[in-house]
Amino acid sequence: MRALLIVDVQNDFCPGGALEVPNGDKVVPVINNLTERFDNIIQTQDWHPRGHWSFASSYPSKEAFESTELQYGEQVLWPDHCVQGEKGSEFHPDLNTVPTQMVIRKGFRKSIDSYSAFYENDFQTTTGLTGYLSERNLDPIYIAGLATDFCVKWSVLDGLKEGFQVYVVEDAIRGININGSVDKALEEMASEGARFVKSYEVE
Repeated sequence: MRALLIVDVQNDFCPGGALEVPNGDKVVPVINNLTERFDNIIQTQDWHPRGHWSFASSYPSKEAFESTELQYGEQVLWPDHCVQGEKGSEFHPDLNTVPTQMVIRKGFRKSIDSYSAFYENDFQTTTGLTGYLSERNLDPIYIAGLATDFCVKWSVLDGLKEGFQVYVVEDAIRGININGSVDKALEEMASEGARFVKSYEVE
């Protein structure tokens, strides 16, 4: 059985949000159309505590989109976003979340960021998604959401590493695009074995 994984379609990643993905809201109607064709739907939700170590505001000498070294390696520093319980962390109001069966919250540990739906950024701490998919015999996985060059990319790569067949719904993703990072992400996902489809090709 197949599953649809919807990544981080939250207010802060949409126009007007704290970490706006250009045209991020354009994925919403595409994803809503997709959900009608899937019996198994999972969402991820960025869920940061205040003062998260991935926030530039946690470092007096740093600006957003600079980097710092944390215990697990280099970390891009972001504007404060998707703070637990705030409006920015909520799913886009037009996104149909009714059919969703599971929500995976990530980035809730203050000292470690989490892009992937499968692992936190130390590449060791799991979210439990692999076990959930395996127990329910869900494979392949179709992935949509935000942002192409970060949370979508790492979810795709880790899904492939975990042995799942992964399809990227290319008209249902949008990226931040820092120094050409969207094109690099698409190339990396393809080179690792991800397949790309348009939403209208998904029956």
